[in-house]
Amino acid sequence: MLQQVVQAPGSITFREIPIPEVQEDQVLIKVHKIGICGTDIRVFEGKYAGVSYPVTQGREAAGEIVSVGRSVQNLFPGQKVTVQPQITCGHCKHCREGKYHLCGNLKVTGCQMPGMAAEYFVADADKVATLPGDISYEEGTMIEHLAVAVHAVKKAGNINGKKVLVLGAGPVGMVMAQAARGMGAASVMITDIGSFRLKIAKKSGIDFCVNTMENDLGEVLERYFGRRYADVIYDCAGTNVTISQAIRYADSGTQIVVVAVFQEAVGVNLGEMAEKELKLYTAHMYRNEDYLDAISLIDEKKVNLKSLVTEHFPFREYAEAYRYIVENRDKVMKVIIDIV
Repeated sequence: MLQQVVQAPGSITFREIPIPEVQEDQVLIKVHKIGICGTDIRVFEGKYAGVSYPVTQGREAAGEIVSVGRSVQNLFPGQKVTVQPQITCGHCKHCREGKYHLCGNLKVTGCQMPGMAAEYFVADADKVATLPGDISYEEGTMIEHLAVAVHAVKKAGNINGKKVLVLGAGPVGMVMAQAARGMGAASVMITDIGSFRLKIAKKSGIDFCVNTMENDLGEVLERYFGRRYADVIYDCAGTNVTISQAIRYADSGTQIVVVAVFQEAVGVNLGEMAEKELKLYTAHMYRNEDYLDAISLIDEKKVNLKSLVTEHFPFREYAEAYRYIVENRDKVMKVIIDIV
């Protein structure tokens, strides 16, 4: 079978290796589609510290089961599936408490362990999630991304009927806004400084799409949400500007959830936070229930992930896909690698 390998920053090769054998508690998956995420790009550029080269990428993928181990139950050849990429130790404090997404020994396929960027991939059965018939392989690649958003929505508790503000309309912000809407928010506003991203947000059904380079955020919030502004704010951009906006435009008692991965330290106005008694939460990855809820959101047509896909590339053109993303950051949303 053919497998992708990042030999070093900026260098992608392919190699022929045997199709892996299935152990008794594993399944063999024929990979159909792979999604490219921001971490993939950082690994390719040599800007991600948590990886050693060479590495096979692919943490977001979907495919079809072709064989199962003899002790596997409820999984069968022919099923469409995706795979949770977390590999946890099972015995640390966080794992024992059921917070395995915070495992001190956490490894992720495609980063610290070989990923799914290959024609076939062997996965432990307990990491495999089946996709209902109507969910496409393309949508299946985005379930991992959506699960991050589902987990973040839950950090703010029940958002049913609430007004939600999402700062940043990149891939993370886009699924965040859709997850909030699908999980009961009364209305959702998303902001960005790029018109291309906001057009996609509008196409995907987000209520209010605001370019903060062209509009005063405070005025827009008051116009659509009233003087109390938003009930919950999600920072999906991860900049000094956006976290400052979240604090400035939060009403007293508002919940702010940091979803973005901040690349550097930022200054936070703790005085204003204390004066307003704001609640600041952070969200990291997801748990199994978030994965299953993400699948349900797609199955129940409460999110529109297909609108986020802006480009497809053949498997052999992995490097070209990365270069395309890097050179067109303001004109690309989600890029899919096609194996089948």
